[in-house]
Amino acid sequence: MKIGLRLVASLLGAFSGLVQAQTCAKPVFLSFDTGHMGVAPLIAETLKRFDARATFFLANEPTKTGGWTLDEEWAPWWRERAAEGHDFGAHTWNHDTWLADLPEPGQREATRFKVSTAAGIQTPVRQEMTAEQYCASLKQVSARFSEMTGQAMGPIFRAPGGKTSPALLAAAQKCGYVHVGWSAAGFLGDELNSDSFPNAQLLERALKSVKPGDILMAHLGIWSRQEPWAPAVLEPLLQGLQDRGMCFAPLREHPRYRGLFKMATVLKEAQHD
Repeated sequence: MKIGLRLVASLLGAFSGLVQAQTCAKPVFLSFDTGHMGVAPLIAETLKRFDARATFFLANEPTKTGGWTLDEEWAPWWRERAAEGHDFGAHTWNHDTWLADLPEPGQREATRFKVSTAAGIQTPVRQEMTAEQYCASLKQVSARFSEMTGQAMGPIFRAPGGKTSPALLAAAQKCGYVHVGWSAAGFLGDELNSDSFPNAQLLERALKSVKPGDILMAHLGIWSRQEPWAPAVLEPLLQGLQDRGMCFAPLREHPRYRGLFKMATVLKEAQHD
């Protein structure tokens, strides 16, 4: 009974927090998917200079130093970001991009998916994954993040390429993960060809189109881009948005996800009581 009362009290506190004002009046929500990590230190330094909180989506991708984004070389980097108060979500362990649902005969909802597994310079491999395997991939990222940082990852994920289906989203939600995409204006273009989309053009477009409430998306290094996007675009972008009165918040402060984060915290605390 005592645990139940504590849980109810915590839930009431969580829901009451939904009506409280956000910490900044015109937030935008920066997010970064993993990449080759060559620009990761520069991105971290830039975020610190602007006192900006972001959300990182993690996959175990190859790095420019010959390792992996979630190996021991990068564990201190992730610990530092966690200590700074950023948010974190899963991006699948092997960067599995959804291609198609594979429904079983006579079943209404797909329980298998065709995916393309590849990150960075890897050659794509097409394979099938069950819903359980997809969930296990998300949970593997969460477990590794906790191992590296001592903190729990948020109840969120981003499918590689943002590619999903209703069945994939339902499968992920059953194992505790809600999908986060990005706003149309929030596609910052760092994965585009730098000859066709130079940094100056990407910066101008973002400064014209980004508005409060948008979720922005970039990467911690794109192998194919010859003109590095960060910090060349990131720094003037943050300055320009800040000059327009905007501020930079983690997804736990987004109206769509705020309650989800609070509920996850409440349930975790209740489990430890």
